[in-house]
Amino acid sequence: MARHPYRRLRSARAAMPEVGISELGNIRSLHLGSETVQSSMNVDDPAELVLSYSRAMMAWLLFAPSVRHITQIGLGGGSFTRWIDACLPEVAQTAVEINPQVISVARGLFELPFEGEKFEIIEADGAEYIKTLRGGTDILLVDGFDGEQIIDSLVGEPFFADCRTALSSQGIFVTNWWSGDKRYPLFLQRLSKVFEQRVLCVLAETHGNVAVLAFQSWTPQPLAALQKRAAELDKQFRLGFKNMLHRAEPPPGSEWKWLR
Repeated sequence: MARHPYRRLRSARAAMPEVGISELGNIRSLHLGSETVQSSMNVDDPAELVLSYSRAMMAWLLFAPSVRHITQIGLGGGSFTRWIDACLPEVAQTAVEINPQVISVARGLFELPFEGEKFEIIEADGAEYIKTLRGGTDILLVDGFDGEQIIDSLVGEPFFADCRTALSSQGIFVTNWWSGDKRYPLFLQRLSKVFEQRVLCVLAETHGNVAVLAFQSWTPQPLAALQKRAAELDKQFRLGFKNMLHRAEPPPGSEWKWLR
């Protein structure tokens, strides 16, 4: 993970990590209680997905051409909200964030979209909020770290089951994990169990992050069709979809067939 010098901001709630920001050239970053970068923004191009893991998490676009609503668990600095607002303006999005200071800092320093019909922020525990959805969202983007590691409540079977219930019939769950975490194989095992092995891993370009996708349903697709889709998306968004497709594979040991 990238690291920058950062300054601390006073914590709004003692039980939660302190929020800090850093500036390095034209890159502004958000931190949670450590030097580890949680989210970054190019102040000259706020919609840019600066961090490689955030670009990898957009791999769902290879498989879901029609989306109406996206739910994000973990707002951070709003990287996904800005990109979606700029590049997929017809898609409604809800961001769920437990830390009120993160919300305040993101609103003040990270150029979030206008909050209205197409975008809302909900201050809540994402693991609890997701229980209120019943097929009500098409894409779930889960990126919940506490500054040191992923939040435990976001990697358990009950949470994955609630996410599957929350997704529409063709919905996709997407999360950001670190392959160097000793628990990573266990997380994959749990997710694969809940989503009946329909799991795909897309290695990010740097830092060992992995975008892990789990599918509500799946019909194996020809590689040629996916390659064509990746080329079209690269022309439109320039996020490296060809490379994402090349790095996409089921979890180690999985017998799930995602190509035909």
